Order: sequence, then C-alpha cells, then structure tokens
Amino acid sequence: MATRYLYIARHGEALPDESGLSENGRRQAVLLGKRIQGLPISVVHHGPLPRAAETARLIGEELRGVPLHVSQAAGDYVPHFPVREELPPDSADYLLGFLDGFSPEERRQGPVLAREAIERFTGPADGGDVRHELVVTHNFLIGWLVRAAQDAPRWRWLGLNHCNAALTAIRYTHGRPSSVLFYNDMAHLPPELRWTGFPPELRG
Repeated sequence: MATRYLYIARHGEALPDESGLSENGRRQAVLLGKRIQGLPISVVHHGPLPRAAETARLIGEELRGVPLHVSQAAGDYVPHFPVREELPPDSADYLLGFLDGFSPEERRQGPVLAREAIERFTGPADGGDVRHELVVTHNFLIGWLVRAAQDAPRWRWLGLNHCNAALTAIRYTHGRPSSVLFYNDMAHLPPELRWTGFPPELRG
C-alpha cells in the first residue's frame, strides 16, 4: 500500500443565497489553485452544491487537466449526531441545541455519507505509487476528517472550524498513525481574503 496525501479545502466565500461564489470567493479559489499547482494532484473530489463545485472548477483551471469528480460524500451534512452521554457536561446543552434544527432525514443520511467519506478519501492508497488528492468540501466534513485522523471521539468534529479556501493536509501511511501535517492554512491568501467563514468570536 502507498502513502496517501489528502488535501482538504473548504469552498470559497459564497454569495448570501449560496447560489455560487462571491467575487472574494472566486479570488480565493484561484489563489488556492495556484498554491497547489506544484503538487502532483491526481484528482479533485468535490461536493455537489454550487459553492463547492465552482470552487473545484476554478482550482481545476489552475491544475491543467486534473479530473474533477463530484461526490455526495464530499457534500454538506452533519457527520455524527451525538447523544448527551457522549458530550462534556458543561457544553452538552450548547452542542445539542446547535444540532436541534436538523431534520430526521438529515440525521439518518449524514452519518451514512460520513462513513462513505472515510472509506473513499482516507487511509493508505492501493497500489505502489504515492497518491495526492484534493477534496473541496464544507466545514463539517473537514472537522470530521481531522477528528478521525486524530482518533478523537466522534462528537469532536464539533468545535473544529475552517476558513473559506484554507488548506488542510493529512498523510496516511501503512503501519503508521495518520498525521495532520497542517490545518486551516491561509498562507496563499492576502490578509483581506483570510478568515472568511470563520466564527468572528473565535478569531482572537
């Protein structure tokens, strides 16, 4: 089995109605594409919603011929709905309240897609060649994949936040624990394009 480098990016800043990217979001996507031009990316997976699909398309234009694959598993969904007993007592009410508005269908389908995402995008790659892949997705799934890479409790995707068009990288090597190489990296973005999509109260 070969080492897999998984690069994960949140879509660029969206329009208020989420029908696509804002002008800032398009700039973010192009700059992210330029950031990873030198990497041997073999495929760009992306979620089906317009803001993820447009981000992936703009990145792909900078990568010259790398195929784009739409995947429901890279979409926007809640990957795990914890029960109160899983959660720290001092934050359980807040976290459960945050999840209250999701429908029974979302509660059923989200964990199914989350398992598919783990199976499809993570772990060492088949074959003998090192693989580099990009997933353009949404905040919740990034938290889920980082949580899984750290073997953290399933509820711990909550509280992990990712900026628009920031980049995270995880390495999966046979016989070794997975390693988060960097997280929420915005080095490719100028100051005016950083921190969009991030909770203002957490910026410090």
